[in-house]
Amino acid sequence: MKKRILFFDDEPNILQGLKRLLRSQRHEWDMQFSEGGEQALEMLEQEPFDAIISDMKMPGMDGAQLLDEVKDRHPEMVRFILSGYSDQELVMRSVGSSHQYMAKPCEFELLKTNLADAFTLRELLTSEALRTVVTGMDSLPSLPNIYCEVIEELQSPNASIKVVGGIVEQDPGMSIKILQLVNSAYFGINRHISNPAEAVNFLGVDVIKSLMLSEGIFSQFDPAAIKALSLDSMKNRCLQVAQAACSIAKAEGADKKIVDQAFLAGLLYDIGTIVLASNVPEDFIRARDLVKTEGIDLYSAEKQVFGTTHAEVGAYLLGLWGIDDDVVAAVAYHHRPGAYPTPKFSALTAVFIATSYIIEKPPSKEQQLISEEGLAYLEHLGLADRLPEWQTICKPLEEDAA
Repeated sequence: MKKRILFFDDEPNILQGLKRLLRSQRHEWDMQFSEGGEQALEMLEQEPFDAIISDMKMPGMDGAQLLDEVKDRHPEMVRFILSGYSDQELVMRSVGSSHQYMAKPCEFELLKTNLADAFTLRELLTSEALRTVVTGMDSLPSLPNIYCEVIEELQSPNASIKVVGGIVEQDPGMSIKILQLVNSAYFGINRHISNPAEAVNFLGVDVIKSLMLSEGIFSQFDPAAIKALSLDSMKNRCLQVAQAACSIAKAEGADKKIVDQAFLAGLLYDIGTIVLASNVPEDFIRARDLVKTEGIDLYSAEKQVFGTTHAEVGAYLLGLWGIDDDVVAAVAYHHRPGAYPTPKFSALTAVFIATSYIIEKPPSKEQQLISEEGLAYLEHLGLADRLPEWQTICKPLEEDAA
């Protein structure tokens, strides 16, 4: 079935150019074009679309305002901003409402690839088996309030590091946890950090924001109520994976955005495991037992028991919270990266390697740590020869996790 895509731009010449550029896709995409925000919303009410691609800076209703409305009315839709403006305030305003911000002029193949990735992820997150498992749970974590406050501050025109530090300080429990992490051996800072504002200065807003999100989520679970695993051990493992994924991304010369995505995805890669263990403990244990008794991997065991996996459950929650698509994909596909058709190194690559070397244990000595499917994925990216260096990066953390 064709994907239905709505393009929105206030300049008729731009829309005509898009029509010419995308003519070759008419057999795969059913494309409609709108010159006004209100018209676009009316079209969305009349018939369903899979994606909307909007310009950013326009008179009347701009792209961010339109996508805010679309997010509220049609949360399942893929939402892209395609704009020639680089205004930082406009970019920040689009963060919460769009899945991706792309600059004009945009190459057709890049747009096509990014849409294909987004559609793949949406199909996974809307699968019936996944929805059945998640909606049947009694207790799901929510987005931490303090994290939302920081996001709101960062999206304001006069955002400041000092104010972000002040927001963290308002929550004594969060402040203590953040400072404990920042002063731990994981970050290797050669001086003692005594307040959140200092922590933000040393590590950057994105790292602190990721730690706040992770700590805020973990704190919503009662360790005494989860008998099948240790919450503290799980949190330490996630931090190890985050550190390794971040180091791998830096070793590949990835830009800061991908490095930050890898760190956040590493912190949250196993959140679905905690959700399953706390909500359906008997089935959670049964899936683990299948790994031992039948010699299958955890992904296959969870599919047998739940019809879905901890990776998909975690990704579903992150998707509901509006977390960046590349982070959601890294969590969703960290066991099977080849199922996500991204053509280059990404946060998913980094988290896949980090979990493979630090966490995964093959069912038998005869089996390889990196599966044939995983090797095929790395060969497709032209990165299989990087495995020895990545293993060297992960080795100290692997020993700590043992």
